[in-house]
Amino acid sequence: MSPTCRVADVAETRGGDETGAHLNTGKPEMIVRKLRLQRGWSQEQLAEMTGLSVRTIQRIERGQKPSLETARAMAAVFEVDISTFDTWEAPMQEKVIVTEDEQAALAYVKQLKEFYTHLCLYVIFGIVILWRRGVDDPVIVWALLGWTAGIIVHGLVAFEKLNFIGVNWERRMVEKRLGRKL
Repeated sequence: MSPTCRVADVAETRGGDETGAHLNTGKPEMIVRKLRLQRGWSQEQLAEMTGLSVRTIQRIERGQKPSLETARAMAAVFEVDISTFDTWEAPMQEKVIVTEDEQAALAYVKQLKEFYTHLCLYVIFGIVILWRRGVDDPVIVWALLGWTAGIIVHGLVAFEKLNFIGVNWERRMVEKRLGRKL
């Protein structure tokens, strides 16, 4: 598959629409993340190449609609049509698509990244706190034990070992809110 994914490419590799694969073309944040990851670029590298700030890239990947200038810069760097980032105007064969399995994989990796960030902060601050205050202060010990429990639960959720609030729960809550089945 080429670096720019088109609906025709996906339909060809999946055997057409008969597979029942659901394609989501309405999430620019997923498109930007997918294009960036396909090329192996970090957010910092993309920001440098586009002349945008890292914060702007982060905002777009979190769902903020890019401005026209931002979309032009990203389109030039990714070598795609500008309408790729303005999905409601793009013709169907020009859209970059993100399949449901790709969305799930991106969400899973995001959870892992958040866990590893949390773990790194825990280790760094734990070392600093123990170095500065020692283990003689019971408040510090209890605080670190509580944080340790939080890290363990976060890890279990991130690695999908503890799934009390998972996909089924989300689906049930959405159905409850809508008052109908999805």
